[in-house]
Amino acid sequence: MRIVFAGTPHFAAVALESILRAGHTVDLVLTQPERPAGRGWKPRPSEVGILAAARGLPLAAPRTLREIDNDDGARAALDALRAAAPDLLVVAAYGLILPQSVLDIPRGLSGRGGVVRAINIHASLLPRWRGAAPIARAIEAGDTATGITLMQMEVGLDTGPILRAQAIPIEPDDTAGTLTERLAQVGATLTTTWLAKAADGGWEAVAQPADGVTHARKIGRDEAALDWSASAAALARRVRAFDPQPGACGHLDGRLVKIWSAQATEEAHGAEPGVVLAATDEGVRVACGQGVIVIRELQRAGGRRLRVHEFLRGTPIVPGARWQSS
Repeated sequence: MRIVFAGTPHFAAVALESILRAGHTVDLVLTQPERPAGRGWKPRPSEVGILAAARGLPLAAPRTLREIDNDDGARAALDALRAAAPDLLVVAAYGLILPQSVLDIPRGLSGRGGVVRAINIHASLLPRWRGAAPIARAIEAGDTATGITLMQMEVGLDTGPILRAQAIPIEPDDTAGTLTERLAQVGATLTTTWLAKAADGGWEAVAQPADGVTHARKIGRDEAALDWSASAAALARRVRAFDPQPGACGHLDGRLVKIWSAQATEEAHGAEPGVVLAATDEGVRVACGQGVIVIRELQRAGGRRLRVHEFLRGTPIVPGARWQSS
């Protein structure tokens, strides 16, 4: 089976590695262009790009795959995709819109569900959390389970028929980072087991349910600032949902502080939301609209993530101080 793979972050790199280990031929890898990252803000290739280069795989990193944009990189990538003449396009967290003209390029695999030309490894149990940030939104919403859906691609936003799905629990201490890592492994295994049967037509596609559709919009940096009038439980979920990106934060005495670990309690209080009730080595206790949030890991601007006892040594916090959203 001839495969073209399209993906960008670590989640996708895990799937690509699994496909290669299973012995499949990947004739072309598509990924997003290099982006500035790190302290030096220097351009860095994606994790998929790094893996493809290490394995000596043909690689293209266009800014778009729409021919109408009159982009030289797009034309070159599309020429390479057509020349690869794949049986199947496998997509995982690619980050670019794939027009119908691209989805039609692979020759396709026949099965009980018809012909599949492109599949997507999506990190939710569709139709819940269609869109860009399904993992973070599931944690933020307080979902107790999520999973991987292997979906037949079509132009609509994650609307295609389901090929396979597998659920996993969301643990109480899961962050977007830890949950992404677990889902990446599930997605890789689910994909390789499906590919093992796909060439022989051992698959079928089932339409997504019409009920239960939710949309996981992209996480914006403007969402990072915590609204202390919300409940402690909601804020603790946001802290976990925004770890590692963009990182929940607040302003304390005019200084931006990121919050990486926090626990919600239902403790009653008579303070205004955002007021510090206590600051000890056990945590910074902050009044919320409902309950109290106990902050256990923080980071000063330009500093590193610190457990609360380390943070307080360099940045004392006194009861009565007030956190601001901005």
